Amino acid sequence: MTSYVALLRAVNVGGTGKLPMTELKAICVAEGFENVRTYIASGNVVFSTGRSELEVKVALEKRLAAYAGKPVRVAVRTAKEIKEVLRANPFPDAPPNWTVAIFLDSPPPADTLDLVKGRQDEEVRLGKREIYVAFGAGMGRSKLKIPIEAGGTARNINTIAKLAELAAAI
Repeated sequence: MTSYVALLRAVNVGGTGKLPMTELKAICVAEGFENVRTYIASGNVVFSTGRSELEVKVALEKRLAAYAGKPVRVAVRTAKEIKEVLRANPFPDAPPNWTVAIFLDSPPPADTLDLVKGRQDEEVRLGKREIYVAFGAGMGRSKLKIPIEAGGTARNINTIAKLAELAAAI
């Protein structure tokens, strides 16, 4: 059995993609996942299963599309990978609530940093399958645009730390 973290894109954020976490948990249990736990209302779930990462992603996206009536993108990481994302944070001294990792399905393209627009005081670095951003004055005022971000989902360092802790415990 492998412990996984699944991160749903655009769920319960800004009035879009309403999905109660009780429903997300029920979807995961119906899919046969074990030790299912959700964390905060923004589409974070940890669980264990004998399936591969790709199988987990496909199964969740299929069930979520049926529930929502539209595609819902899911980023999946193993417990080990989510811990590595946390450890690889290139901005350890930045406020963790203003620092995010944008989770992608594959490595960010080499020209990702060249395509960033609207940068003010933000710092951006590439990870394995993530883009790290430290928002100097906070996310709410930022005009930062990272085109590849549209295919991913972001979580702040506090959330990533909690998800790593939960995933390690199952």
